[in-house]
Amino acid sequence: MAIIKHTSIGYKREPLAAPFGFKGGYVNTVWHTAVLIKDENNNEGLGLGVQSVLWSDSGVFSAFSPSGGNSIMLLMTEYALKLLHGETLRHPIEILDWLLPQVYEYGVKITGIPNMKKTFALNALVPVDMALWGLYCKESSIANFDSIVPEGTKPCLSFRHNKLASIPLISYGCSVDEINRLADNGLFFMKIKIGSDPDKDNSREKMLEWDKMRLSQVHNALGNRATPYTADKKIPYYLDANGRYDTKDRLMCLLDHADKIGALERIILLEEPFPEEAEIDVADIPLRLVADESAHCVEDCARLIDMGYSGFAIKPIAKTLSMSFLVLECVGKAGLPCFCADLTVHPLMVDWNKNVAARLKPLPGMDIGAIEVNGHQNYLNWEKMIHQHPMGNAGWVGEKNGVFELNADFYHHSGGIFQDAPYYQDLAVMG
Repeated sequence: MAIIKHTSIGYKREPLAAPFGFKGGYVNTVWHTAVLIKDENNNEGLGLGVQSVLWSDSGVFSAFSPSGGNSIMLLMTEYALKLLHGETLRHPIEILDWLLPQVYEYGVKITGIPNMKKTFALNALVPVDMALWGLYCKESSIANFDSIVPEGTKPCLSFRHNKLASIPLISYGCSVDEINRLADNGLFFMKIKIGSDPDKDNSREKMLEWDKMRLSQVHNALGNRATPYTADKKIPYYLDANGRYDTKDRLMCLLDHADKIGALERIILLEEPFPEEAEIDVADIPLRLVADESAHCVEDCARLIDMGYSGFAIKPIAKTLSMSFLVLECVGKAGLPCFCADLTVHPLMVDWNKNVAARLKPLPGMDIGAIEVNGHQNYLNWEKMIHQHPMGNAGWVGEKNGVFELNADFYHHSGGIFQDAPYYQDLAVMG
């Protein structure tokens, strides 16, 4: 393999249409990054990233201003690129294994936070890892996604769905009218953010009452609707607590309320109810609990499985494609289901995620695959971003009546992820 000779990085602040609430906080701007990595043969790999400081480490988000937290993550991405100068290109998973501890320690140093979440470093490394995959593919004459899936991960990525359910996000500020509009447009698998901090005083009692009210609102709007894509023909709910619940008893109060209103049977996923440092065993909770940001790496997945977690959110667009492959291999050996969740990314990064989602087994109770996509709900300039996708006019890019339709063209072009992307290439050089 060749020597890495040049790297560059750029970023752009992308405004949201309205403040986006989760983990008890709000963001109104998201930083998009682009990197280029070139080798001595003048081959180059393009990598894209979307920074989510609040999602990846709420402690960093609280300790710094929004611009400060984003600047730290950007510096960590740039530090990784500096480490790569003069290195021999190797398999991207091998390089990630070498980069991650160094970038993490650098992040600890510049934040002054000794227990910084490893996911914060992985979020910073997403564009670097993606660029390394692009460069590795050019050096190895690889032009399709199936050819980069490691042998140990292939059993987990053996499906070829022709339809994926598009999972929208019902955030704290999403009105009942908007929820009904989503359903009227054919969307049927709803991700509902819980764990609000309604009075900004971090009261868990008020959070619980708000969550009960929210679940009642959603169920009143959707409870009588039907869909052809689930085994029971009912609209499923996916609750995401982002680690906001402090005790199992408090969570059970919410689930008791869900049972009383007839919503419990609709909840097919409950994600990250507790902060990871709480290490609460969840085996006796009567729902499928899934891990997301607490599943930093393979060792975390094994620990979470032992704690009773029975599903995992896979995020190549948030925790690197390389780590996602490793996590899938670990979770696949345990026979547990996975799905692809979003990070409010732009359309081209959605298709990186879609390549994984298209090959995962359907979730229990679902007749088709699924992928969360919420950028179209939240970005002010979503339509412009579609034009920045090198195959933005392709039929698989947008959902229709609640599903993404994936044809042979999608698989032939791997969703367009290996195409030249002039807008992002220019951003990496000029940004």
